[in-house]
Amino acid sequence: MPGSLIYNHQIFKNSERIIGAENRSFRFGDGLFETMRVVDGSIMLAEYHFERLFEGINKMKFDAVSGFNITKLADEILMLCKKNKHDAAARVRLTVFRGDGSLTDPENLHPNYLIQTYPLAGPDYAWNETGLKIDIYGGAIKVADEFSAIKSNNFLPYVMASLKAKEIGLDECLLTNQYKRIADTSIANAFICKDGKLKTPALTEGCVAGVMRRFLLENFNVDGSKIEEGGIEIEEMMDADEVFLTNTVRGIRWVEKIRNKTYKNDIAKKIFRELNRKMR
Repeated sequence: MPGSLIYNHQIFKNSERIIGAENRSFRFGDGLFETMRVVDGSIMLAEYHFERLFEGINKMKFDAVSGFNITKLADEILMLCKKNKHDAAARVRLTVFRGDGSLTDPENLHPNYLIQTYPLAGPDYAWNETGLKIDIYGGAIKVADEFSAIKSNNFLPYVMASLKAKEIGLDECLLTNQYKRIADTSIANAFICKDGKLKTPALTEGCVAGVMRRFLLENFNVDGSKIEEGGIEIEEMMDADEVFLTNTVRGIRWVEKIRNKTYKNDIAKKIFRELNRKMR
């Protein structure tokens, strides 16, 4: 792939090798990442992204390192977007990981980081006119624990759910937690709507602490009612009037079908339009 990336303050061509076989992220998934949206030279919801990132860094016991801070990372993200000519609309992946070492003997606990940018079609979110067809993946669970809200590099349940969706010709798969309740999907948080009331799995249910999820929780209501956080049983989702998925890059995507259940999109479309207005 043409273009450049940034690895630990330095610019490299995308084609250059930057980590070796002893890297702990490669060997053990020892790291975390953020997927951000840049529009017209600005990082959308930057405060939310960096707050989540550094909470995860602290929880994963990385050492503090001089020069590794929000201001520096934000500046390098925007510089790379401009260099790659992606600053009008881009998807950015910022990956933070430990360096080389065995599982029990890392060389150090310093954060290494990698910034990559990819072009997006336009600055606004696009509505999916055709609703998503999804299912519930039964091959793995998303364990609700101290680390489940982190966007971890250890992504195996999501990888397998995504592969299963592709294998059976669907757009996405939901994952459940150890309590057999809905957690999230391979790349998004899930919301349901029943009788005009919105609900999404609480962070204690094992979902990733999605930035778009947080933005909706803090900035949206339906007819004066705030979005509820809690446990969502599979039967409750199947009985809902609407289901939609959210993430920072794609915004809101409505679900048309789960198995043999068909859903509407009235509330989802209303929130989608308001989201595009708020993000301008």
